[in-house]
Amino acid sequence: MKLNIAVLPGDGIGPEIMEQAMKAVRIVCKKYNHELTCTTALVGACAIGATGNPYPDETHECCMHSDAVLFGAIGSPEYDNNPAAKVRPEQGLLAMRKKLGLYANIRPVTTFPSLQHKSPLRADLVEGVDFMCIRELTGGLYFGRPQGRSEDGNIAYDTCVYSREEIARIVRLAYGYAVQRRKKLTVVDKANVLATSRLWREVAQCIEKEYPEVETEYMFVDNAAMRLIQWPGSFDVMVTENMFGDILTDEASVITGSLGMLPSASVGVHTSVFEPIHGSYPQAAGKNIANPLATILSAAMMFEYAFNLREEGSAIRAAVAASMASGIVTADISQNGKSYRTTEVGDWIAEEIARTKN
Repeated sequence: MKLNIAVLPGDGIGPEIMEQAMKAVRIVCKKYNHELTCTTALVGACAIGATGNPYPDETHECCMHSDAVLFGAIGSPEYDNNPAAKVRPEQGLLAMRKKLGLYANIRPVTTFPSLQHKSPLRADLVEGVDFMCIRELTGGLYFGRPQGRSEDGNIAYDTCVYSREEIARIVRLAYGYAVQRRKKLTVVDKANVLATSRLWREVAQCIEKEYPEVETEYMFVDNAAMRLIQWPGSFDVMVTENMFGDILTDEASVITGSLGMLPSASVGVHTSVFEPIHGSYPQAAGKNIANPLATILSAAMMFEYAFNLREEGSAIRAAVAASMASGIVTADISQNGKSYRTTEVGDWIAEEIARTKN
């Protein structure tokens, strides 16, 4: 099979962790006889430095002509709390989502036995947790207009906007995943306060009738935030709007014990993007200490969701699980005081994939 991938390392630790993920991708393609074509492109602060645009037209064309995008991270300290910055790296991520029509972010939240001791929650609460967060990506406060500040700078305003069509497409997507899993869907909103949330609930209640085999529950966002801490195992598939999803998925990620372990996929109209949920971690850039496992697992999701190559994705997951079981991990998730460098972990996982029988 021919696989055409756009590789966007981005900023901070992005290039380092991407290098490890590509080791796994290349060895899997070699092992399963796939023809791989990779094109690297700029995004984020590095793209601003080179072109003045955090998501250049050349990068967009590269993504559009690829079967999938593997993305690292965006962000640089020079733009943090800098009111003089006319353009910011994060705008590149928003532009990529909008131009590629990436309306849904899919984040699996799975606990690993070897990491349960690092979770802030009790072991009995996190054991066996396995659910999926589906966040709407192209609507809501992040994209609503008007947006801005008053002339005197004393008032700022954002507008939350959602259409019936935007809500329906992601709710149906969420039901599709729920049908394949444990047949439970939680719709998260703030319908007691917000007009957009009332529309979310109205649309979801209409679509609910199409999926009688799925148990559907509706939950206010504040209650959902508490439930994630009190009883995370009660969730199967959760779907919500953009800002709520941004906050809840980050909260959910902490349950597992490490941000460095969770992959994600952003799917939609055009090319899908696969990326770790963590940021660019600029303090660690160039030190060869960053945890590459979330990016490697994102590559596994890419094989599974973009190419429907389940065996290839499973091979990567098995190698990651083996690295954790063998203690071949970076310092952030090490249990016995012995840790490995970013490149060492990437090399070990690639070798594990190669030596394991199909």
